[in-house]
Amino acid sequence: MTLMLSSLALAQVKVSLTAVKITVENGKEAESPADKAKPGDLIEYRAEYRNAGAKVQNKVVATVPIPSGMEYVADSASPQPSLASTDGRTFAAVPLKRTVQRDGSPVEEIVPASAYRFLRWNLGKLAPGASATVKARARIAAANAK
Repeated sequence: MTLMLSSLALAQVKVSLTAVKITVENGKEAESPADKAKPGDLIEYRAEYRNAGAKVQNKVVATVPIPSGMEYVADSASPQPSLASTDGRTFAAVPLKRTVQRDGSPVEEIVPASAYRFLRWNLGKLAPGASATVKARARIAAANAK
C-alpha cells in the first residue's frame, strides 16, 4: 500500500500504516488483527506521520489510499479529511460531487463514499519529534466473496 507525502516533507516525515479489524461485542467496539478478514468486515486504517528530523516540517499532507476491493465508510475518518479522490490524481472537497446527464440536462450529484479511493488531510506543521495520526474505515466489499 502506498502512502503519499508532500515532496517537502518526504525526507524527514516517516509514515507508519496499520490496519485492524473492528467488531462490536456486547455493544462495545473491539479490535483484532486484520489478517483474517472476510467480505463485510470493517477495517480501520491508521496512518501515523512522525517528524523524524530536527526541523519543523511545514505543509505536511497525509494521503491514505482505500485499497481495491474495499469501500470507504462515509464519515468514518478522523479527523474528517479535507479532500478525497476517486482516481488518486484529482482531489476535491468532501463530499465529492460529479455532473451527470439526466433527461439531456447536466445534474450535479454526490459521489457515493464507497467510490472514494484516496483520502487526504492537510496536517500543516509537524515539530521535530511530533506526530499526527489519521484514521479511516473501510468495509471489505461483498463482491470479493469467492
